[in-house]
Amino acid sequence: MYSKLMFHLAALVLAVLALPAAAALNVFATVPEWAALAKEIGGERVQVFSATNALQDPHRIEAKPSLIARARASQLVVATGADLEIGWLPVVLRESGNAAIQPGQPAYFEAASAVRLIEVPARLDRADGDVHPGGNPHIQTDPRNVLKVAEALAGRMSRVDPAGAGAYSANLARFSERWKVAMVRWEQAAAPLRGVPVWVQHRSFAYMADWLGIKELGALEPKPGVEPGSAHLAGLLERQKATPARMILRAAYSRPTASDWLGDRAGIPVVVLPFTVGGSPTAADLVSFFDDTVQRLLGGLR
Repeated sequence: MYSKLMFHLAALVLAVLALPAAAALNVFATVPEWAALAKEIGGERVQVFSATNALQDPHRIEAKPSLIARARASQLVVATGADLEIGWLPVVLRESGNAAIQPGQPAYFEAASAVRLIEVPARLDRADGDVHPGGNPHIQTDPRNVLKVAEALAGRMSRVDPAGAGAYSANLARFSERWKVAMVRWEQAAAPLRGVPVWVQHRSFAYMADWLGIKELGALEPKPGVEPGSAHLAGLLERQKATPARMILRAAYSRPTASDWLGDRAGIPVVVLPFTVGGSPTAADLVSFFDDTVQRLLGGLR
């Protein structure tokens, strides 16, 4: 009887040990790219929730009770910053009642703080549309920025969860090695894109253009966040005749009306880019996101 009891206890202990370890860090990411990066750096130590998906405009999200509940249970918030989430995240954080994840606290991390922002406006006027005072927030379209954010995020995770510092450091080293190899591959493949003139629907791809040497002629939006009217598009068509672009770039979440109108009349392709992880069927993680982006851009040249 005693031996049988000991056998069952031993089996129970082994079963418990075989269960996956409970996540040490509950991460609330505002957008899919940082959710994917948090998983890369955190590995099995983190449980990651993305507040948005790739087919949502990250500027225009509703501060739903479900997001507030998620934030309340989180131990680390990973946001883009640079006012990308200004319309909804402050409400979510305030209403969560979670003092640890408020701005200024160690458990609140902004990816934009790790990189140099471009397109910082010379003036601030709401008449100019949805202008971001600190600069363009769409930093994830340049893989060099992703690596800088990864390094900063690993440091912040280690600060919030010191017991996991070794794991975060090791995961960062593995990610960095793979990422640097992938960047060489992307840059070699994308060489034909250097100097190629394009229109963009929204100023979503400024960092990507800087990385690959693509020449942006301008945006279809007359002002950031403002849908172009027929007169404005007609003016762009005249500009296209004088200074031809090879393609029009549009993020997967954007409405197609304006880009399709101009593409049809100008006789140039509209290239829909994933913009973030999950933005296309093949952009399942950070590496495949950039794989797909480069291939779609090259496809626009053919």
